[in-house]
Amino acid sequence: MNGIEIATVAARPEWGQMLGQLSGFWPEFMSNDPTSPLYFGYHLSAYPEYVLIAVDSATGQPVAKAHSVPLSWEEDPADGMPDGGWDWAIRTSAYDRLSGNTPTIVSAIEIFVRPDLRRGGLSGRMLAAMRANVARLGFTDLVAPVRPSGKHEHPDVPIEEYVTWTRDDGLPYDPWLRVHVRAGGKIVNVAHTSMVIPAQVARWREWTGLPFDKSGPVHVATALNPVHCDVDQGVAVYVEPNVWVHHRIG
Repeated sequence: MNGIEIATVAARPEWGQMLGQLSGFWPEFMSNDPTSPLYFGYHLSAYPEYVLIAVDSATGQPVAKAHSVPLSWEEDPADGMPDGGWDWAIRTSAYDRLSGNTPTIVSAIEIFVRPDLRRGGLSGRMLAAMRANVARLGFTDLVAPVRPSGKHEHPDVPIEEYVTWTRDDGLPYDPWLRVHVRAGGKIVNVAHTSMVIPAQVARWREWTGLPFDKSGPVHVATALNPVHCDVDQGVAVYVEPNVWVHHRIG
């Protein structure tokens, strides 16, 4: 897609107000992770250098965005990252920001492309822009708790098995993991508890339109794993696995 300008909110602060036009596309339950407000409540004020927006030069409309956070991690990311994944990255970055810790790496939080513009290579361009931004900011390591975009079609397949699936050309079967590997990323380990969303069954019924009237696993469209429902306790918990990918920059 030609005619796209990509910049950080720090460089183009007037673009920050357009981020809302790229919200509301995720399933309702995904927008209720209790950890997310630690980032999305402060991303424009605390992390403007780490928020990228892509704008169509012809229309002036936003077409994609990319979020990342700086955080402190003393070990080599190539040796593996914590099981907590997405939630861990947000909590750690928030703690570092409040305590004054010096960040050593950057973690991706989200790369989102407007649905009508997907499959045109824009996701790869946003990842390349994030990598370049990480280098510009002086870091040598970018990690990403990647949400495998095809895993929801195989909710009962263990993530350890799914992540080993490859195509005939040796690249990952999963489309989003494939984008990262093509860009130079290396899969280092699985984050089994990357996003944990607990809620009363009444909320899950509102979010999904499903009855949630039996204890046990409940298959929810777009969820990577079944949601665990406990009718007696009146709660259900979704534990999403992601895949840690490490990009060595420079």
